[in-house]
Parts: sequence; structure tokens; C-alpha cells
Amino acid sequence: MISLVLAMLWRRRGQAGTLALLSLLAVASAVAAPAYLIAAERAVAAGQIETAATSELTMVTRRSLDSIDDPSGRAGIDFPDAGKVLLNLNGFTYYHSAEVPAVGLEKSIEFPTRAVYRQGICDHVRIVSGRCPAAEGDALVGEDTARRLGLAAGDVIALRAARQNDLTNPPTWTAEGVPKTMTVSGTYRPVDSTEAYWGLHGYFVGGPGIGSGEPVFTNHETLETMQRTVTTMAIDGIAEPGTIDIDRLDQLRADLVRINTTSDDLDQIQFSSAIPRLLDRIDEGRAAARLLVPVIAVPLVLLACFTIYLTVGYGAEGRQSELAVVALRGTRWWTRWWLATGESLIAVLAGAVAGCLTGQLLVNAAAAALFPGVGADPAFSSLRYAPLAAVAALVAAVVAQRRQLTSSVAGLLRRTPATGRRRVAAAEAVVVVLAIATGAQYALADEPLTGVGMFAPALLVLALALVAARALLPLVNRGAVAALHRGRLGFALAGLQLSRRPGAGRLFALLVAAAAVAGYAASAVDTAARGREVEAMLGTGADRVLTVNPVTKRKLIDAVRAVDPDGRFAMAAVKLPAGAQTPPGYAVDSERLATVAAWPEDGPDPDDVHRLLHPRAADPPLFTGPEITADITYTSGGAPLRLTFSLSSTAGLGDGLLQLGELRPGTHTYRHQVALCAQGCRLNALSITGGDADTPTVSGQVVIRGLNTGQPAPLTDPARWRPTEEARLSAAPDGLRADVTVPADGAVGAWIQPVATPYPVPMAYAGRELNDVTVTGVAPAPVPLTPVAALPAVPAAGRQAALVELDYLDVLSAEPKEASEPQVWLNAAAPADIADRLAGQGLSVASDAPAATVRAGLDRQGPAVALWFHLIAAVLAGLLGAGALALTVAVDRTRRAEDLTALRIQGLRRGPASQATLWTYPVLVTIATGVGVLVALAAWRLTGWALPLAGLTPPDLPLPTWPRPSAVLAAAGTVLVVEFLVALFSGRNLRRRIERP
Repeated sequence: MISLVLAMLWRRRGQAGTLALLSLLAVASAVAAPAYLIAAERAVAAGQIETAATSELTMVTRRSLDSIDDPSGRAGIDFPDAGKVLLNLNGFTYYHSAEVPAVGLEKSIEFPTRAVYRQGICDHVRIVSGRCPAAEGDALVGEDTARRLGLAAGDVIALRAARQNDLTNPPTWTAEGVPKTMTVSGTYRPVDSTEAYWGLHGYFVGGPGIGSGEPVFTNHETLETMQRTVTTMAIDGIAEPGTIDIDRLDQLRADLVRINTTSDDLDQIQFSSAIPRLLDRIDEGRAAARLLVPVIAVPLVLLACFTIYLTVGYGAEGRQSELAVVALRGTRWWTRWWLATGESLIAVLAGAVAGCLTGQLLVNAAAAALFPGVGADPAFSSLRYAPLAAVAALVAAVVAQRRQLTSSVAGLLRRTPATGRRRVAAAEAVVVVLAIATGAQYALADEPLTGVGMFAPALLVLALALVAARALLPLVNRGAVAALHRGRLGFALAGLQLSRRPGAGRLFALLVAAAAVAGYAASAVDTAARGREVEAMLGTGADRVLTVNPVTKRKLIDAVRAVDPDGRFAMAAVKLPAGAQTPPGYAVDSERLATVAAWPEDGPDPDDVHRLLHPRAADPPLFTGPEITADITYTSGGAPLRLTFSLSSTAGLGDGLLQLGELRPGTHTYRHQVALCAQGCRLNALSITGGDADTPTVSGQVVIRGLNTGQPAPLTDPARWRPTEEARLSAAPDGLRADVTVPADGAVGAWIQPVATPYPVPMAYAGRELNDVTVTGVAPAPVPLTPVAALPAVPAAGRQAALVELDYLDVLSAEPKEASEPQVWLNAAAPADIADRLAGQGLSVASDAPAATVRAGLDRQGPAVALWFHLIAAVLAGLLGAGALALTVAVDRTRRAEDLTALRIQGLRRGPASQATLWTYPVLVTIATGVGVLVALAAWRLTGWALPLAGLTPPDLPLPTWPRPSAVLAAAGTVLVVEFLVALFSGRNLRRRIERP
């Protein structure tokens, strides 16, 4: 019997080879999914390690020593116990450091100067002038600090250790140690302030209340001989290349847990590291991959089993006459079973064995192309689903031949099956019910991609394909009958072949499912790719965002406009300060929104937003030259008052305060020369503060009678001025009268601002409508905001944020305070030397965040890596559809050739015969592909919302939820082309057969 089955295989070797190929694809699909997951998990780890921030490659052990425990304040700055924590861990380079807070260098006591010893400092800074510290008492001062304080190499400075005084508000720093005299050995700038060498210490972070962001570096001997208050000592471990490796992540996590435990056992030792955050992000990416790969692998495997079921069934129908002879001879049941199924089972089994190797080789090739240097790390675990897939393929082959195994001789000789339609309808109904049940669980579950919910996309695709076949084939039959009545025999014969051929509905459903799987995969890939683009661009705010060291808002605006006067590539931006009534968001130079900012797709026109955010307002009083003159009448309430002007240059020279000093009772003219106003300046506000007095508050009346502004200041109209609650304004006969009551200590003053902005300030908002919101910390009083435009999202801030005009916030700021996080947003047209150009205007770049770098990082995360398998699945689905079609046509060829030859003999013309042979299956493929696109979109609508395309914690941005039509059509079109060519070539072969003489 074996030799007979082998002879049958050889006789129909084309069909057997095609069936083996389909079985190969089925098992390869089952093997490729776990094999790809192994490769994807390695690629996710490698990508996250490669794009990790420097803080995620370091760890630090700290110990603080307080002079309270050491009255001399000169204890050694070494702590050998730390070696038990870090130094026994291989693969890290270690640096020792110590620092002491000090005062004496800066005038302000709101923040300390950081006096720091750091091992190897001279290898990581550029010496601008002088030399590195060598002798005891040498100090290295930051370049900007030296310029600001007028220091140079050889100058002497004195630092005193300080302690924070929490009794003041804000806290201040009080000198406590003996002064330490140091010699400025040189000035420096860091080579790269973001390199891993600097660890987690934030040496170069500056800002209001923080400091200059430039520590004073010295050597070990100098710091050890200094009388200190609190000494913070540290050992930093910097990961060497290859230490954080994809093959030793578990060991590294265990080492970090051990270090944490050890540090807890040591007195006054604190251990911290961001490496666990990197490891957690790797785990999150791997978890996303483990969700996304099965979503497309399950429908692919089901499609493969359906393909084998269909093709084996078609082959068995083609061999019914042979099997009828076997049944007629009265052979035993096992002989009949073997002769009926042996040919198919051998082909399926051979394909299954080859599929195990093919699946792994396919993944190896894909990993080599997609993740160079990572490798697929083949393992036996990738074969864990191969036996199940092989068994499923064999079961599908047996079930497909059930009729040939159980039918009588008469049933086998009948070309059109008389029974079985009810069983087919019942099976299809079961699939539809399962699709509804799993779809409901998918929609209602908190975690839809678990349990049976994982099968929902696959069952929905299959159910919709079967329903489409049930619905459309009767329409094709009606069309064929109508064509027959109109005498269009070619179209009628083609349509009847499709609608009345046994199994044609299942073939149509399979082709629909193949196109749908490809379309679904394309939907996921395209939606995710566009989402990553939104995350990178809209999430960053622009093509590139530079964060600069703290400067005033006016300085930021003027510097950016000086670098880019035409507004072609740069825009100033400042984060809105956080507060209970302040929404997150940005203040921007809104006239440049259209050219610079990344803008949400369905947002209003950015130029329209600019016009709403920056309506025309009254001009503030402007001084045209360096001389400032003010005619003021002061009526004292018993204690002196001081008057200060807040000014901003109109020529980009910055901001400043002009202190007129104590006001003299009576009418006087005050004249001052202000260099800031040499080319003109703007009056931002007047500040009236109390002088020394024995009472808690000071009151008085100030009448401003004249200012030497270019245009007369509107002094007689109190409505043109905006006071804080400490002042009451009214009109005097010849000026502006202010009745003032302020604290005598001068901590809080009365501010009077010219009305030069809309008030409340216009605001574009995203999310729920924001009412009764204010911006605090930028002006003497909270600045109210009023919504004027709705946005889908605020660039760089998200879907619950606000956008306001930076120029107006600057005008309302009154005093020249530094912005906490000033930024410069750039588009792709920004010149390569933009950082140097900004430095020429006084802006020092602290960090650089290109959207392209963000996009590259997103492309290495779990969802993006996993979705490459969707493209592989789309290719395999197309091959399955083409293979099933080829085998079906091959089985049909003999019978159709007999039928059409007989019709030709009876007088059927050549033209209609050619139409019937050439266009039967191409039309079927075309219709099925079109329906497949609709099925893919329907399945995507029902299930795509739950896929973690943006990661497990997606950002608060309007990410796309639908693919572009072009992407779905491109995937379906590729499947259509392949299947159309198979159908066309098969039709030509059939035509040659019936045209033979």
C-alpha cells in the first residue's frame, strides 16, 4: 500500500508539492511567532540599552557627614565601607567625589556655591583659561561664573561652608565655617555635561533658587583641609560598554538587589541607580511584544489550517472516482482510509517537518536584516507550537476528507455532493458564535488581550469572511443567470462556476481572509508608525527643542529673534510654572507657531491661533533715550517709600530695574541715566515698597505727574494702569495718584503696570474647557487666563494643557525674573551651528532634544519591534492565499477542461470560452480582495483599539486610531497582484487545454 500511495504522490506531484508547501507555511507560521518573540525580546533590550539616557547607565553610593558629629569640620572625606556596596561589581568604572555647600563667591544667599572634588575632573572639562587644580588651595571656576563675577586665573576667593536656614522663606544659606582662601587656577566649561561621567549629581543644573549651575571644582587636599558643614561623599559606578548586555540582564538585576540590601545594612550609606528603570522599560517593551505578536500569529495559523482544510478537500473531490473504485472493491476500512488520506497526510507531514526549519530560518533572516548585531538566539522553545500546528494541519487534512471516507460508492461518483450542507452551515455558525463571544469578552474585559480575547481578531476575520461568502456568492449566481439571459455566455459560465462549484464559497472565504489578515497587519503597522511620529514630533513640540540655562523671558525672546529675525526656523518657548490653578502648558512666541511648532493634524490654523492669542493691545510707555525723567509728588504717611522702575530694552539689551531710591516729600523731578535705555526701552511697571519704619506697614500717596516718554504716558486715565491690591489708583488733576499701603520691611511692594496686554490673557486650550485658571509666579499677582481657542493637543504638553502668548507674559512679569525652563524650538531648517549662534546672544544650551532621536528610540521599543512580525504575517497570508488558489485551480483544471471542451464541441464560440477560462478566478480574486479590505477594517474597528501600539503607558497625545487607506490598499493590492497572476496563468493553461485540436 505504501508503494501505491507513493505512486499516487508522484503521479500528482504538483498538487502534493503545493500541499506540502502550504503545510510548510502553516507550521512555519507557528514556529516563526515564538522564534520571532525571542528575537524581538533581544532587539527590544538591545535598543533600550543603546538609547538609554546616561543616568540609566550609572549608579551611586552616597554618605553624608555633618560637622555636628565632627566639631572640627575636617574629618576625612573617604568612606571605605562603600567598597562593600559597589567596588566588587565588575564591569563598572568608579569615580570618587565629595562636595560641600558654601557661600562667599556669589552675592546671593538664596543658594549655595557647590564646592566639589571629583576624581578625574581634568579629563572631562575644557580649560578655558589657566590650568587644572594641582596644589592645595587651587579652585576651578565655571566660565560663565568667572565672566559674571570678573574673575580670572590667579585671583583669590574665599569660601565658607554654609548651612541651610529653614526659618526664612524662601530658605537661605548661612555661613558657618571658617573662610577657606582659594586661588582661581583656571576657568572651565564641561566637554559634555550629559556624559555618564557626571553621574546623577546634576552639577550643571541651574536656575532661580538653585544656583549658577557651575560648581567650583577643587582637589582632594583642598576640600579635606576646609572646615565643612555637611559633606556629601559619593562613589559613582559608570557602566562600561557591554556591561549592560542583553544576555546578562537577569544577573544585573540580581546584583542591584544585592547592592540595595547591602547598603541598607550599612550605617548612613544610600544607594541609588536608574538602571532598574531601564530594566523595567525593557520588561515593558517585551510585554508589549508578547501581546502584539500573537494577535497576528493566531489568525495566520487559523488561516493556514483553513487553507489546508480547503485544499485537501478540493484534492479529495478530484480523486473521488478513484476512491469509488476502492470502495466498490470492498476493501477493509483501514485500507480505504489509508488510500484516501495517505497521499495528503504524507504531503502535509513532509511540509510540517520542513516548516520547523523554515520558520526558524525565516526569523533568522528577518532578525539579521532588521536587528543587525542582535541575533535571533535560536532555541528549542521556538518549536513549542510546531507539534500543535502539525497536528492541527493533519486533523484539518483528515476532516477535509471525511466525506470520501464515509460516503457510499454512489455518493463518491456523484460530482455534486447531495448532503453535508447543513453540517457546513452548522460549522460556520459555530465560528460566528465563537467570534461574537470572544469579541464581547474582548470589548468588556479590562485586559482584552488575555485568555480567549487573544483569539478575537482571528475569529472575527474568519467569521466575517464566511458571512461575506454566504452573502456574495448568491449575488454572483444571480448576475451569472442574468448574463446568461442576455446572451453573455462567457460571463455567465464564469459566474456559474464560482457560485455553483462545490467549495467555491470556502475558497472565496479563504481569499477574503488572506486579504483581511494582510490588511489587518498593515493597519497595525501603519497606525503604530504614524503614532510614533506623533509621539516624536508633537510630543517633542518641534523638530528639535533646545533647553537653555535660565534667562529672563525678554532675553529669550530677543535672543531668538536676533538669531532668526525672519521667523523661519526658531521660536522662544517657556513652560508654564506648575500651580494648583495653573494648567500645564507653554508660553510661546505665537507668531512663529505656523513655521516652527509641530501642530496637531486636525487643529485650527496656527496663524488663526496666533491672532487669537496676540490681539492688538495698547502700547506701553516708551523711553527714547538713556535719560529717564519722572515728576513725582509724594505725600508721606509717616515713613519713607521707595520707587523702582522695571524696564526692558527695545533693542534687545535685556531687562533691568531702575531704583529711584526713597521718595522725598513734596514735588520733585528724578533724573537717571540708564545704559539699558540707550536705544530705547519700555516701562514694564512701577514698584513702590516700604522703607525702614517701626510700624508693620507704611502708607503714603504718590502722584506721578510726568514721564519723559516718546508719547505722553496716559497718566490722567487710571483705567490705563493696573495695580496690585496694595495700591488704589485714581485720577489727579495733572497725573496718576496712587494711595499705597505696603509692608515696612520691603518684602512685598505695590506694583502698578501700564495696560499693555489683554486681560485676562487669551489662552488656547486642549481637553476640557479651562475656566477660572491663572498663571502664578510670573507676575506680582496671579495672571488670569481666558479660553479663546480649542486644540486637540498642545505641542509638547498633551491633551490637557494650555498655550499662551509669551510676549504678554513677559510684559506682565513686571520684574526681570529668570524663567525656570526656557526653551528654543527649531524646525528642520535650523542651521547646524544654531547652538553657537544662540551662545553669541547669551543663551547657553543645557540640553538638546531632537524629535528624530525620540523617534529612533520609539522605533527600538517593544511595539515597533513586534510589529515587524505583522509584515511577515502579511507576506505569509498572501502566500497561503496564492498557494490555496493554485492547488484549487489545479484540481479544477481537468474537470473544467472536460466541461468546456464538451461545450466547444456543441458549438460554444471561442470568445465566450476564453472569457470563461481566463476570468473566472481573476474575478473571484478581485472581489475577494475588495471584501477582504472591508473585513480588515471592520476587524480593526472592533479590536484595534486595544493593541498596545504606543506601549503599555501611552502618552497623553491624540494618537491616530485608523490606518491610512493607502497602507491598507497597498497590502491588499500586493496580495491581489500575486493571486491575480496565479489565477491568470492558470486560466491561460486551461484555455490552451480546451483549444487543443
